[in-house]
Amino acid sequence: MSTYFICPNCGSQVPRKALACPECGSDENTGWSEDTLYDGLDLPETEPITSHTSKSFFKKKYFLSIVAIIVILAFLLIYLI
Repeated sequence: MSTYFICPNCGSQVPRKALACPECGSDENTGWSEDTLYDGLDLPETEPITSHTSKSFFKKKYFLSIVAIIVILAFLLIYLI
């Protein structure tokens, strides 16, 4: 007789004497159902970060660097004159 059985909900190995699956939380009281997966968490849906967002970030960073250099050069010209 094996010391483990397969969880019908997530497929992980569960020790025979375990009261609940260590991976998904399913147990005999809940009927080994998916209802216990992330039990009670009401997390908002999130959108994946796209490459468009990262490109615009680098464009902004590049633009701000150029503006900073121009401002520094302008102050140097005014100071030297």
